[in-house]
Amino acid sequence: MSSHIESERLSNSLAELDQLTNWERRPRGDMRVDLEPMRDLARRLGDPQNSFRIVHVAGTKGKGSTCALIEAGLARAGFSVGRYASPHVMHITERVSIDGRPVGEERLADALGAALSAFKDARREATSGQGATWFDILTVSALLIFRSERVEWAVLETGLGGRWDSTNIVQSDVAVITNIDLEHTEILGKTRAAIACEKAGIIKRGAAVVTLLPEADEAGAVVSARAAELGCALRRPTVPADATIEQRNVALAGAVLDVLGKMGVMTKGASAMAEPLGEQLLDPSTIATARLPGRLEKIAVNTSHGDNAKVNVVLDGAHVPFNLAAVLSDLSQEAKYRAPCIAVMSIADDKDAAGLLSTMTRHDISIIFTTVGARSRSPEQLKTIADTLGLLSIVMLDPLEAYQEALAGATESGAWVLVTGSLYLVGIIRSA
Repeated sequence: MSSHIESERLSNSLAELDQLTNWERRPRGDMRVDLEPMRDLARRLGDPQNSFRIVHVAGTKGKGSTCALIEAGLARAGFSVGRYASPHVMHITERVSIDGRPVGEERLADALGAALSAFKDARREATSGQGATWFDILTVSALLIFRSERVEWAVLETGLGGRWDSTNIVQSDVAVITNIDLEHTEILGKTRAAIACEKAGIIKRGAAVVTLLPEADEAGAVVSARAAELGCALRRPTVPADATIEQRNVALAGAVLDVLGKMGVMTKGASAMAEPLGEQLLDPSTIATARLPGRLEKIAVNTSHGDNAKVNVVLDGAHVPFNLAAVLSDLSQEAKYRAPCIAVMSIADDKDAAGLLSTMTRHDISIIFTTVGARSRSPEQLKTIADTLGLLSIVMLDPLEAYQEALAGATESGAWVLVTGSLYLVGIIRSA
């Protein structure tokens, strides 16, 4: 699904990597529950994670955008910053950024080569690193790149959960838990409190904790208890109940910068006096630089029909009901998204399809179901669920044809188009 990779070395490393267990691509019920493979690889590579300071971010949704905002704030303060993210939308290099830009292919190939070589040593010596997964090797490669690029700060997004996530070998300065909703329940637990327990696994003694989860909430209570147990200061930014997704993410990132300022982290740079970091770093232009592809991404598409008609298109990879509900509610605050909507949608088979689709019944939406590979739920099954909910839908197996059909329909009817349900689908439509 990635865009074309120019570097032959990177292609070869990724082909080798693809032989390993890739949890992003398989049923998740039997995930491992220890970090020893990751620790062994890192040790063999000189523990690169100890070369810079760290903000570690977990949560059901908003992790990626919150990380990008923290990265932008730290960069604005004059620091060299690395960011590790997942999944990618267009190209695997998006997962490792240095100073706001995806790392070059050759740079990633170098690091993967070093990580794969440590993995082979572990296999030969039969140490725990022989159990490393695809994500472990990618994660350790990112840490190697951050060390060799001499970043001062790294912002790390967990891949899944927290406690047993590959990123959790680090000692962070700040642990962030964005929010908690039911997702990956087969691994993380069946209740929000159980999932909070997994995510709170990223909290380390001595780190500060920032979360939007209220104290009275079952998940928020778990995070509070864990922070108290480890003697961590806890910060809860206040946001209005009707805050948009972006306002919530900005409040979180601003609180992280405030906490760092209180820890004595000062801005750098020749031009002005050093001052403590704080939310003032997130001015409108800094927020704008932090917007990620495929997250509430709004574009106007020229269609050949009529007098140069424009169709408003929104790309958002929302794949959990509460996130899709928030996306639709944010959009409905703008007049142009109050018109009827034609959605192009693919849903992975481990996601709550009925929950996602019932969210859409509150809006004037018709749907074109499509598919983006082995993990997609069958569009015909999705249509059956949509029928029972009273949603109008059709099936078009080719995602690009489905998108063209949506644009044509929107041009005729004055509707807008939403591409959602899967970041992989968003990536395919974006690259087209």
